[in-house]
Amino acid sequence: MKNIGFLSFGHWSDSPHSQVRSAADALLQSVELAVAAEEVGADGAYYRVHHFAQQLASPFPLLAAAGARTSRIELGTAVIDMRYENPLYMAEDAGAADLIAGGRLQLGISRGSPEQVVDGYRYFGYAPPEGTTDADMAREHTSVFLRVIEGEGFARPNPRPMFPNPPGLLRIEPHSPGLRDRIWWGAGTRATAEWTAEQGMNLMSSTLLTEDTGVPFHQLQAEQIQRYRDAWKAAGHDREPRVSVSRSIFPIVNDLDRQLFWHERSSTDQVGFLDGGNARFGRTYAGEPDKLIAELAEDEAIAAADTLLLTVPNQLGVDYNAHVLESVVKLVAPELGWR
Repeated sequence: MKNIGFLSFGHWSDSPHSQVRSAADALLQSVELAVAAEEVGADGAYYRVHHFAQQLASPFPLLAAAGARTSRIELGTAVIDMRYENPLYMAEDAGAADLIAGGRLQLGISRGSPEQVVDGYRYFGYAPPEGTTDADMAREHTSVFLRVIEGEGFARPNPRPMFPNPPGLLRIEPHSPGLRDRIWWGAGTRATAEWTAEQGMNLMSSTLLTEDTGVPFHQLQAEQIQRYRDAWKAAGHDREPRVSVSRSIFPIVNDLDRQLFWHERSSTDQVGFLDGGNARFGRTYAGEPDKLIAELAEDEAIAAADTLLLTVPNQLGVDYNAHVLESVVKLVAPELGWR
């Protein structure tokens, strides 16, 4: 069995067509969708993080709330932009949320994508040291975060503390055992996927790669996954890694599905320009279940991954997105060997 979850950007808008009109709506409905996803048999609830936007941003209160309302599904991010993060404070937040969820967090982190404002991380108090880039800073924040969540002591205790200390150096608290093995890196290139493997992180690959070799998106992504697995093996890690891919998949099983997504049934890959170079975007899959099964069976990256994240149009509301998840889980996934 492979895992199937949803990925929500948590958009809100006061548009009359949106069922998510405010930040409160986005947060509360994100929790309700996690509950609904668990009820229909999905395996995960994942949330995107975007700053300075009418979308989900600070993930840990949301993850903790979803963890308190669910009991089985994985809860994660895809992805947290590490340019904005204080790694020690993030380690405390992550440890607390993971303990509340009973060890179900799967945290996707990365350098992040182009944001709503120029160098937004500077408003958060972070700037790359001279001679380095924002990507370098994200990786340095990540290195610190990974080190401290392992649970080893590193801070010299006060000889006259307010409360008694255990012997030796002190670690970040609360510590959640096993969290280090549940950190994923969102890689946009094949080279970054290899670096991810070397660091001992799981791989997240989305519907966007910031390179283009001329082959279909799913084949380029499958190559990225294979290079990741080869690098993991070469690094000699002692556990099996995990790999996720994201897709927009909409089974058309009723009139509302047809009204909303029939025009996407002939979707194709797109090539654009992002961050100073070519980028390849994956297609949307829409159609009757039999058509989807045939098309998805040809997707080499889905076959290579162990986790599929379904990007959901959250502004259509909890009930509709739960319907989409249930349609995929019950009508499509079993025919692909995913159940």
